[in-house]
Amino acid sequence: MQDLKNLSQKKTSSVFSFLGNGNRNRLINQSSEPSRPRLGFPSRKRLQQLKPVLLFIAIVLALAPLCVLALRQTESAGSHITSWIKQVTGSGLESAEASRSNITANRFTIASDMLETADISNSSVSARTPEGLQYVYTIQGDLQQRVHDYLVKYAVPYGVFVAIEPASGRILGMTAYSSVDPGWAKRSAYELYPMASLFKIITASAALENNKITPESVIEFRGKNYSENPRYWDVSPHGSNNRMNVTYAMGKSINPVYGRVASDIAGKTSVMKSVSRFGFNQKLLPDTPAKPSQAGEPMDDQKLMLMGAGLDHGVKISPLHAAVIMSAIANGGKMMAPGLTSAIIDRKGIEKEAFAPRELRQLVTPETSASLTQMLSSTVLTGTSRKAFHDRRGRPLINVQIAAKTGSIDGLDPKGHYSWFAAFAPIQNPRIALVALVINPDQWKIKASQVGAEALYEFFRR
Repeated sequence: MQDLKNLSQKKTSSVFSFLGNGNRNRLINQSSEPSRPRLGFPSRKRLQQLKPVLLFIAIVLALAPLCVLALRQTESAGSHITSWIKQVTGSGLESAEASRSNITANRFTIASDMLETADISNSSVSARTPEGLQYVYTIQGDLQQRVHDYLVKYAVPYGVFVAIEPASGRILGMTAYSSVDPGWAKRSAYELYPMASLFKIITASAALENNKITPESVIEFRGKNYSENPRYWDVSPHGSNNRMNVTYAMGKSINPVYGRVASDIAGKTSVMKSVSRFGFNQKLLPDTPAKPSQAGEPMDDQKLMLMGAGLDHGVKISPLHAAVIMSAIANGGKMMAPGLTSAIIDRKGIEKEAFAPRELRQLVTPETSASLTQMLSSTVLTGTSRKAFHDRRGRPLINVQIAAKTGSIDGLDPKGHYSWFAAFAPIQNPRIALVALVINPDQWKIKASQVGAEALYEFFRR
C-alpha cells in the first residue's frame, strides 16, 4: 500500500506564492506603475440623473438590517412551527410508524392487564380503559368462567389455562388461579416452566420431518417405561429388549422410546433445528408479554436422551407458547399469532382496531402435522388421559375425537409437581387448542387433564 504522501505530486509553488512571495521580489517604481485615469466631478445635469438611483440605494441600505432581522425571526418561527407539527404528528412518518408499532405491542399487554376485572356477559367479554376505550375480547365468556370456577372450586395451589382457535389465533380462554399466591395468576400464562413430556412432540417432529419414522414405527429399548435414567435405555445386543410403536409410546409417554428417537434416530442436529423452528431461544411472540422459551443444546448423548424424553429441567416454556404450538399442529402446521382482542371501540362507538389473523411461520409440514395428530390421538384413547375422558365402564364422557399430550415433572419455581395437559379437538376439523398447567406442592388437588376435560365439556356442550 502506498504512503499517503505519494498519492499527490508536489506543487510548483507554495502557499506563499499566492501571497506574492513565491518568486524573487520585484521592485516596483513609478515608471513601471500603470497610469491611472483621472475621475472628474459629475456635472449638475448628471447629478439630477443619478438622484433616483442614489435614493434607491439609500433606501435599500436603510432597510437591509430590518430585512435580516425579519428573516431571522421568520426562520425561528418556522423552526417552532416545524417542531410543533412534529410533536402533533408524532415527529414525522418514522415516529408515526413507531407509535403504531407500540400501539400494536401494547394492545395485548393492556388487554391482559384488564382481563382480571373485565365484564363477562354470557359469551362476550369486554373492559373499558380510563380514557374511555372499550376493549372487546376474543375470549368466550362461558368457557372462561367455567374453567376459572373449576380452579377455584378445587382450590388449586397454582393453575393456569389458555385456549386458542387454531385457524385464526384468537384466544378463546385465558385464566389462572392460585390459592397460595394470588399475585402469581396475573402473569402465569407468560412465565416459563419445565416443559416435561410435552417436549416429546418436538422430538417426534424432528424424526418425522426427516422421514426417519412414521406413526407405525417400532422402537426397541431397555428399562422400564417411565425410567428416568438413560444409561439403561440402549438396546442390548443379547436380545430381551422391549418393543413399542411410537404412537402408543406417545400416548403412554414412554421415556426410553423418545429418548432413543432423539439420540439414535433423529440426532442432535435435527432435534436442535426443531427446537429453533418451534420458537425456543427467540422472541417468537413479540406483541405479547410472554418470555422467550428456553432450550439449551445437550452436551452428550445421555443429555440428548433426557431432552428427547422431556426430562431436561432446563427446557422451559410458557403456557401461551405451548398453546400456540398445539394450535399450529391442529392448523396443518401453520402457526398463527395469538390475539386477545377482537376490536377496540372509542367513545364515539367507532371501531378502531379490528382483529386480523396473522401467520407467524410454518411450524411443520402438513404431512408431519397429520402424523403428529395421529400419534397424539392415542393419549385420550389408551394413554395417560384416558381416565379423565372415560367413565368407569370405559365409555367416553365427550363425543369428540381429541388429540392430546400430558407432561409430568418436578419443578422449583414455584416448588411442586407440574402437571401439563395440551390438546386440540375435533381431530378432523379443529376448533379449539388448549393447554392447562396445574402445580401441586404437596397433596394432589386435581391434574391438568381434568382441567382440560372440563374446558372441552363446556366448549362442545352446545
